[in-house]
Amino acid sequence: MTNEPMHVIEQPLRERAVLVGIEQAGSPWPVEASLQELARLADTAGADTVGTTSQRLLAPNPKTFVGSGKAAEIAEMARSLEADIVIFDDELTPSQQSNLERIVDRDVKVMDRTALILDIFALHAKTREGRLQVKLAQSEYLYPRLRGMWAHLASNRMGGGVGSRFGEGESQLEVDRRMVRKRITSIKRELTHLARIRNMQRQSRYTSGIYRISLAGYTNAGKSSLLNRMCEAGVYADDKLFATLDSTTRRLVLPEGREITLSDTVGFIQKLPTTLIEAFKSTLDEIANADLILHVIDASSPAFVEQIEAVDDVLGQIGAESIPAIAVFNKCDLLDSEQREALAFRYPAAICVSAAAGEGIDGLIARISSAAAATDSHMRVLIPYSRGDLVSRAHKRCRISSEAHTGAGTEMTLRVPDALRREFEPFAQEG
Repeated sequence: MTNEPMHVIEQPLRERAVLVGIEQAGSPWPVEASLQELARLADTAGADTVGTTSQRLLAPNPKTFVGSGKAAEIAEMARSLEADIVIFDDELTPSQQSNLERIVDRDVKVMDRTALILDIFALHAKTREGRLQVKLAQSEYLYPRLRGMWAHLASNRMGGGVGSRFGEGESQLEVDRRMVRKRITSIKRELTHLARIRNMQRQSRYTSGIYRISLAGYTNAGKSSLLNRMCEAGVYADDKLFATLDSTTRRLVLPEGREITLSDTVGFIQKLPTTLIEAFKSTLDEIANADLILHVIDASSPAFVEQIEAVDDVLGQIGAESIPAIAVFNKCDLLDSEQREALAFRYPAAICVSAAAGEGIDGLIARISSAAAATDSHMRVLIPYSRGDLVSRAHKRCRISSEAHTGAGTEMTLRVPDALRREFEPFAQEG
């Protein structure tokens, strides 16, 4: 018997990160809370936070984001803590990033919140459309920063000798710009094609009379877990920021027999990059075209009020602010009785649930049934037996109050979605 060596799978080394934020008057998020969230983002991306620092400013410094003295302090902090990366909590301009890279040690990366979020999205996108959306956002983020990258490279080569000819860098810059522009055009073309297919599917659901519900909420509020609990969807869910990105639609049969759809899509976050909102527009249209939005909120988060405001802001950006919505506070099993009472007092129209424990789900489904029925038209119809397909559709898409079989056909009293009203009108009865 021989002892074969065991093969140990090495885990990638986690990087050490220093986080930097600024405190501005009027900001809806305290800098401490924002940096805590940035630390969670860094953890999701594979970095451990070894230090944080902040500065109170009236406005970001146009050259280095923070003051020059603070920038030097950050560089020293990164050296003393042996950091691999410095992450700023706000988006840096290309010139700010380039200037900071000159101040911080050459082997320490400098990045901002936007780049970090893009990195996480690249890590978690699974579908073809999701990966293309991330690539588009990355390319649009990269394009204005190409000059800074080449200028920084050139500054390190000006000592003479091979590679010191800056003009060649300029030529390479133009080559890279053309490549990125070409990539952006190609990705947009493919995303337009995929969006057309998605829109056809969406239109098919609309003309079928299916009541459409979208789950929206802050990242890690538990939308995927709620979808799994309600529909037995089997969607990946994890206690991480942006654990799932790709849109998922599942059918749910309400207690009265009516079928509806629930769609889950990417979670929101404060300071969500505009490039991501634009890149994910076709996916976010699932929300903008819904009949009802379930705004899922993490009741256990100390920053849930700010998270609600961040989600409302993005809903406004995609034109979904006027769609009827139900506030669904998830993770209520983590609250004590006093916290629950305070929540019910402050948000009397909201529903308190626990996707993990199954608490409150029946009440949520009952609320959905009422919301769906409120948009329907009351009709009494007599459908001939030759139109069994329409009777079947009524059972799947409508709310039926009564049904009787007569000599002339099936007599039904029901509530009909607007999209199906025209199909039932030829068989409508008075009274």
